[in-house]
This record gives sequence, structure tokens and C-alpha cells, in this order.
Amino acid sequence: MKLRKVPPGWGEPLQPPPGYFGAEGSVPDEAQRRLVLDWAVNQRIASGWRVESRSDTQAVLVRGEPVNHVLHAILSLVTCFLWAVVWIVLVATNRVERVALTVDAQGNVIAVHAPVS
Repeated sequence: MKLRKVPPGWGEPLQPPPGYFGAEGSVPDEAQRRLVLDWAVNQRIASGWRVESRSDTQAVLVRGEPVNHVLHAILSLVTCFLWAVVWIVLVATNRVERVALTVDAQGNVIAVHAPVS
């Protein structure tokens, strides 16, 4: 398995600022957990992610776009396969990243990264 370089900001815990919900040491209720998830999702959206799905305590975020293979195949045929060079470069460099953000019962945000495709 190949180890990936961790982009800046990914190694830091994704937790809301102190005092964001209730008194210190108290267990957050459902509304407070939703607020914590909203905060975490907004932090990711500000850095270029988009929401793929969302529930009360979990959100799946995506960054990147898949390659439109049909369009590139048509362009390659029209240009007598000259466009195929561009297509190959796009396939080699394109990345689609997914992350699932979950808020546990204590109000901690847990980020699970999917394999990069």
C-alpha cells in the first residue's frame, strides 16, 4: 500500500472552538451535535469541498471531478486521436477525494477518508 502525502490542515483535529456547545464536560444533545457537524462541514466547504450527502450526524463530502470519458473519446475520434494525449494526461492526474464526517455522542468530529480514485 502506497502512503499518501498528507495535505496541510489534514493532520489537525477537526473540532469546533472551545465553548462551541454547552458547558465543559457535558454531553451534547442532538441539536448541539448538528451544530458541530454544520461547523465541520462549513470548514471543509470553505476549502473547496462539496456536500454529496447529509444526515443529522453524518455528512459525505467530495473534492474533484471525474473525467468525462465519452466527451474525450468523441474528441479523440474527431481529431484523429491527437486529443488522446490530453485525455491520458487528465486520467493520470485527476483525483476524486471523499471524506465522511461523523459526530459521535460526545460531540467529537470523526473524519474517515475514502481511498483516492
